[in-house]
Amino acid sequence: MAKLNWGMIGGGEGSQIGPAHRLGAGLDGEFAFVAGALDHRPEEGRDYGMRLGLDADRAYGSWQEMLEGERGREDRVDLVTVATPNATHYEITKAFLDGGFHVLCEKPMTMTVEEGQEIVEIANKTGKICAVNYGYTGYSLVRHMRAMVARGDIGDVRVVVAEFAHGHHADATDADNPRVRWRYDPAQAGVSAQFADCGIHAMHMASFVTGQEVERLSADIVSAIPVRTLEDDAMVNFRMSGGTVGRLWTSSVAIGRQHGLTLQVFGETGGLRWSQEQPNQLYYMPLGERLQVIERGEGNLSPEADRTSRVTVGHAEGMPLAFANIYADLAEAIRARKDSRLMDPAANLYPRAEDGLRSMAAVFAVAESGKAEGAWVDARPPMFR
Repeated sequence: MAKLNWGMIGGGEGSQIGPAHRLGAGLDGEFAFVAGALDHRPEEGRDYGMRLGLDADRAYGSWQEMLEGERGREDRVDLVTVATPNATHYEITKAFLDGGFHVLCEKPMTMTVEEGQEIVEIANKTGKICAVNYGYTGYSLVRHMRAMVARGDIGDVRVVVAEFAHGHHADATDADNPRVRWRYDPAQAGVSAQFADCGIHAMHMASFVTGQEVERLSADIVSAIPVRTLEDDAMVNFRMSGGTVGRLWTSSVAIGRQHGLTLQVFGETGGLRWSQEQPNQLYYMPLGERLQVIERGEGNLSPEADRTSRVTVGHAEGMPLAFANIYADLAEAIRARKDSRLMDPAANLYPRAEDGLRSMAAVFAVAESGKAEGAWVDARPPMFR
């Protein structure tokens, strides 16, 4: 099959997230990188795009220029990735959906619940895919955890424990560093800092693996470094739609923790544990039996795991390959929409606008509960209540 055309907004030179997206999109040969508006500085963006191999007429100086330039082309991009600062996600995603493009948006999808609901409605109205990059759900063994829970390997899920804690913002003398300070500034970050940055990854993964949605929550939030207006540590208790009890800790002041994304799922007949820093192993404890270590790349794990594992057992697959699984999902979904004869095996796997909306509702619920000393609040967006 011919490659699908892919374009990127943001992710310019020096970006942390840009290379991961470009590696992920190109890994399986499904997408060709043909267009980009990579920097808010037009000339720098054009120059970097051409150095990455874009034709001069498709190395755009702004996202608005890219929208107009691609809209009229027969070989227009099939998918646009939005990897710009958080506050711009809504405007850009909305414009490209309205323009008839499929979109993959970095998280958070929007800055408000109302914006999130509008994106969901536009995606439904236009029939275009709006995916959200909860890229860690692309890991092979996270997909296998989901499959094990769904087929009843651990019985009904009783408790899920999620963590996303690091210590990279723990130095109080660095609190005025512009690269750090904006994250705790409500004018730039919104109503939440650490939970909106990292906690929503952990909460989404809990929903992804258990197949349940968060309905209500109680949050204890703190600014451990007092000059910060927004939280740098949060403990969130939550209840899920299937009756599961959830616990979530997220922190940016946990010295000694590096990335710290971990998920534990405890059911009636077994427990599972996975950590993003050791993504090749999934720990499975059946009730009354010995601990089992499931290795990524072992044969015949589950269709969900087997289709997302590329290299032989014992070799590491990291974040760009997890991103690549999201892109592979989207390629299959886009091709299925182009040709109804094609199957879409990833129809329920890639995170979509509804997930982005639920995350934003949870962000506001955590902020509300934290200010009310842990009062239980409804975590669902209004359109899903």
